[in-house]
Amino acid sequence: MNKRKICVITTTRAEYGLLKPLMREIQKDDALILQLIVSGTHLSKEYGKTFKEIENDFTIDAKVPFTCNSDAKEELSCAMAKLQCEMTQTLDQLQPDIVVVLGDRYEILGCALAAFMLQIPIAHIHGGEITEGAIDDAIRHSITKLSALHFTSTEVYRQRAIQLGENPQRVLNVGSLGVENIKKIQLLSKEALEASMNFHLGKKNLLVTFHPQTLSNLAPKEQFQRVLKALDYFKDIKVIFTKANADAGGKIINEMIDSYVEKNRQRCVAFASLGQLRYFSAIKYVDAVVGNSSSGILEVPSFHKTTINIGERQKGRVQADSVITCIIETHAIKTAIEKVYDERWQQDLQKIHNPYEGTQTASSIKESLKNTPLNELKYKTFYDIEVENAKL
Repeated sequence: MNKRKICVITTTRAEYGLLKPLMREIQKDDALILQLIVSGTHLSKEYGKTFKEIENDFTIDAKVPFTCNSDAKEELSCAMAKLQCEMTQTLDQLQPDIVVVLGDRYEILGCALAAFMLQIPIAHIHGGEITEGAIDDAIRHSITKLSALHFTSTEVYRQRAIQLGENPQRVLNVGSLGVENIKKIQLLSKEALEASMNFHLGKKNLLVTFHPQTLSNLAPKEQFQRVLKALDYFKDIKVIFTKANADAGGKIINEMIDSYVEKNRQRCVAFASLGQLRYFSAIKYVDAVVGNSSSGILEVPSFHKTTINIGERQKGRVQADSVITCIIETHAIKTAIEKVYDERWQQDLQKIHNPYEGTQTASSIKESLKNTPLNELKYKTFYDIEVENAKL
């Protein structure tokens, strides 16, 4: 019997952390062959060359360059086109049976288009979600329409993918890979974390991860300036920054982080990438995660820690009661930070349920990748809800 080749594509540090346990499941199954393609910011010195971390865990079958000299919209669009071309050649060489992609990054859209045009079935993780403040929203739904197999993180998202015309039998609510990772990973002790960062935590600590809100009237520089002004009110709080992604405007935010840390070395530190272990460990020891990362919505609630969700980048996502959403305005952010240290709020955090928790998420995805007939994935049709209801 021929082994089924499952090709996983990763382009960012956060995405790799989510996909890692799934790749482990694929790797240890004798009926499957794991293929791994690495691209995007993994190959960039500016973003920490995180492909080196991947090489410690897996064999990389191909590194596909994503060349972009700036984060200007025009540059990003042209880079996507080049990536699709390079990815087409790579996939044509590897000849996988299924390509697995996660999320809503523009790089992943280029990869999905390459697979689609080669008629390789695509399995999409984290479809059906809404993030109204970013272009990622449209990209995510576009990838859903290119894909034949779907793994959503809540039932709400499963229903939305079906609403987009996907066959209910091929849309599975499995929960979040990130939440499952938290349950399985052995976190660092506080002392080990501090040593790894060369930074001592204080009595009060925040982890800040802010990305450009790409659909906003405010320029990224002004968005983040308001965040920094709010942090200025709390001189007694230590701050760990993780830098912005490669969205348009990300570079200016990273420059602002470097400048702010330089002026506040006693209480601030910054990293291009903490890596999954240090990132999750940091969440354990800080009081809140501040910014607009999807991790604040999906994963942080499982630590029973506060998320301060700034702006509309994550607007539309299902949120736990531990998430405080505020507008991109200095006073609003300051007020949200003050709430973190309210005694009653801290007590309520312990009762929080994370709506993204699933059961055996990675294993469930692997089993579907292994057992779904390929011929059923290659020839999908539009599932029309109104037509189906009319038949009843």
